[in-house]
Amino acid sequence: MTTAPATLTHPSTHSMSENAIPWASAEREAAFHQWFATVEAPQKLQRETLSLASADASFRRYLRVNSAHGSRIIMDAPPAQENCAPFVHVAGLMQAAGLNVPQVLAWNESQGFMLLSDLGAQTMMQVIDRENAQANLNLYQQAVDTLITWQLASKPDVLPAYDAALLRRELELFPEWYLTKHRGVVIDATMRQTLDTAFQHITEQNLRWPSVYVHRDFMPRNLMNGTPLGVLDFQDAVYGPITYDIASLIRDAFLSWDEDFVLDVTIRYWQKARAAGLPVGDDFGEFYRGVEWMGLQRHLKVAGIFARLTLRDGKPQYLADTPRFIHYIRATTNRYVELKPLMRLIDKVEGSEAVSGFAYGRM
Repeated sequence: MTTAPATLTHPSTHSMSENAIPWASAEREAAFHQWFATVEAPQKLQRETLSLASADASFRRYLRVNSAHGSRIIMDAPPAQENCAPFVHVAGLMQAAGLNVPQVLAWNESQGFMLLSDLGAQTMMQVIDRENAQANLNLYQQAVDTLITWQLASKPDVLPAYDAALLRRELELFPEWYLTKHRGVVIDATMRQTLDTAFQHITEQNLRWPSVYVHRDFMPRNLMNGTPLGVLDFQDAVYGPITYDIASLIRDAFLSWDEDFVLDVTIRYWQKARAAGLPVGDDFGEFYRGVEWMGLQRHLKVAGIFARLTLRDGKPQYLADTPRFIHYIRATTNRYVELKPLMRLIDKVEGSEAVSGFAYGRM
């Protein structure tokens, strides 16, 4: 996960008076209307249909507007907080790879307004059956196919490297924001040594895997339901371990599956990726361990991010999913002897006994 699990959820399709759309300031509102006037006629937009589509965990938010050519999405991304250039760059890469992504129809870089094609009103998350994992197998197989298509387009030196320095910076979000600022833990020298040793193991294990294009938030909230699935929230894509996106998909930030379903989807991905010539190795057991280690890095990072969203950004709703991450973290650290000290640290902070056994269990 990047700065946060951003997503375009399209919760509503009803129109709203443009005066009812809230703005951070009168200046931002004026800038929007000035920009909108420049694209309204060329793009045949219908101003009276402007409505708020969604906001996400970053400073971005999205509006919807009808046009003579169908529904359109407007990204409102204040340039002081959001850099849209990576979004445009990665959108081009994904489109060239054959993925279904929003088309950039107009962009005012200096003001941070962008007009996009609309991929629909339902995310994969919204149509998932949470009570019956197998009922979702077709959806996950579509997601796997989409992921493999993206990875097959990979080239070095096109996207930023997901290197040791970046992996470690992300891991440090856990002690800084989750342990210290959220839990109020004072990290002493012994605890710091435990964290440093564990983070070194995690980084080394993850960098053992070959690099491909990594979406970095490839999960059902960022996939639009349809044929083919649409892909959103890709602006923080990097070039890094092939284990990352499948870990993100199947060890979701917002829902959990029993281990048998996790294994089923991961095996299907590995088989298809191997047949396609992607560097997933010839031993599924080894690959699955790689996915677990990569998932651990992600979950430690996201626990920190969710704490930061609450404490710094005033978005407490994300912390509701924190128990899911702690559960993932404890389950994985319990499986590997190198991670047992980290497991004991987590158990001490959470005031709970270590999990045992193989199953993740559902949350």
